[in-house]
Amino acid sequence: MTVAKEESGRQSTDDDMPGGDGYTPSPRRIERERHRRARTRRATAVAALSTLVTGAVLYLVIVGAPGWPRTKETFFDAQYAREALPKILDGLWLNVRLLLVCGVAVLVLGMLIAIARTLRGPVFFPLRVLAAAYTDFFRGLPLIINLMIVVLGVPALRLQGVTVDPVLLGGTALTLTYSAYVAEVFRAGIESVHPSQRAAARSLGLTNRQALRHVVLPQAVRRQVPPLLNDLVSLQKDTGLVSIGGAIDAVHAADIIVGRSLNYTPYIVAGLVFVALTIPMTRFTDWVTARMDRQRAQGGAL
Repeated sequence: MTVAKEESGRQSTDDDMPGGDGYTPSPRRIERERHRRARTRRATAVAALSTLVTGAVLYLVIVGAPGWPRTKETFFDAQYAREALPKILDGLWLNVRLLLVCGVAVLVLGMLIAIARTLRGPVFFPLRVLAAAYTDFFRGLPLIINLMIVVLGVPALRLQGVTVDPVLLGGTALTLTYSAYVAEVFRAGIESVHPSQRAAARSLGLTNRQALRHVVLPQAVRRQVPPLLNDLVSLQKDTGLVSIGGAIDAVHAADIIVGRSLNYTPYIVAGLVFVALTIPMTRFTDWVTARMDRQRAQGGAL
């Protein structure tokens, strides 16, 4: 009898709870949900309408321009686009390989330079100066000039045992430039870790090297993932600059067709291919950034 009463009381309590099966929302809550859905539908309709209007205005402005027929023939010829696409895709494989190899090299070299800039003690002063000079020089030097110096200048030296492959030299120039930017990203992450973290690690018996490896660097890298991904997106686009040395990548493949046909449609095709390759990386960067912002707002791990 007592057990039956307890079961009956428990069932009655569960039905009264908001999360129970017998929960009935109040009229005010139903009205609030209805208003929220209506507002969402209205916002979606307004956004769609404004997008259509903007697109229609741009289309009319571009198509109605006096030089549009000639521009269409020169930049948007379907025949040249079909001819260029397979060759551009073949050249794009070189850009992808450069991104993978240079991306790893940039991350490793950038991390080493950042660590060198954050070393403490007077004995490391020359190393800190060299690391700072490296980042200042290559961040200030335009990438196109760096590529010309490395790709065109190194072969002119005729050094024994030094490669003259424009792909390797172009990848080296990209690595030199982007490692300077990535080093500053890593350094900002390292300096963003509160000194108490390092002090706590030292109090537990860890050496400076162990504290840096096991405590500081994991937090620094985790915080700097979004800007690092942004740098990799920029690196992916700039791999097309290795074509100045004669490497047959997507850009140079388009340039060859343009030089033969005097039609610039292959450049548009190459640009769209790079955009299609960049968009997934950009969206992934946005997703990682939003996820880390939510974790930070909820007090999660950084």
